[in-house]
Formats: sequence, C-alpha cells, structure tokens
Amino acid sequence: MTQKQTHHVPGISDGLKKADVPLSVVVQANGMLYLSGMPPLDPSSGKILTGLDISEQTRACLEAIRHALTSAGSSMDKVVSIRVYCTDPAQFGKVNEVYRQYFTDAHPARTFIPVCSWGMGFDIELECVALP
Repeated sequence: MTQKQTHHVPGISDGLKKADVPLSVVVQANGMLYLSGMPPLDPSSGKILTGLDISEQTRACLEAIRHALTSAGSSMDKVVSIRVYCTDPAQFGKVNEVYRQYFTDAHPARTFIPVCSWGMGFDIELECVALP
C-alpha cells in the first residue's frame, strides 16, 4: 500500500479550507509531489486573482506553484511534468513568454490543454508533478 502525505501550504491551504474546497494542494506519494491545479492565486491569502491579462495570470499561477513547492521542501527546478489548462489556445505564445522565465533549463515535460471557461474570472490553471 502506498503511503501518502499532504503538505500544508500557508495561505493557499488556508484559503481552500475557508472556502470548503475538498482538495489537498500538495500530496506526496511514491517519492513524488503532486500539485493540484493552481489558478491565478494570491499565495498569501489563497484568493483567486481576477481582472488580469493572460501573462499576469500565468505568472500568478507559477508563483502559486513556486510557493506550494517551497512549502513542501521542493523547488521549480525539480518539476518533472506540468499541465497547462487554458481557455484560449491562441494565448499559447503569451503563456510561453512567461513560462520561459520560470523554466530556463531542463524544461519539464508539458501538455497544453484547451478547456472551456471556469466561469470564475480566470483563463488558465497549471498543475504539476515534482521531485521532493
């Protein structure tokens, strides 16, 4: 049986608990970290940021991921794979401009998936798997 451990992510975990959202931000199992999808969040409060363009949203998602990884004892350079869910595939280039600033060498495996709108004021969400 696989043992799993959840990691508390200050601000984000607290915001989810307040909103009664039934998920763990980071789960560690089989020597890997699995991060739930991160929309553009304020890492200190866990609140969704709205009214941002796609570049700002992408940056906010990646900052939330960085915060979650750091809270779990990991870092961006240990990301193995990442999935990008975006409501507009035409934004691919703008997403890549920001993404390149966070993953400069040894890029993680990645999938870019067009999705319908969440109806919550954001257009992108990222999830990843990383080494601890």
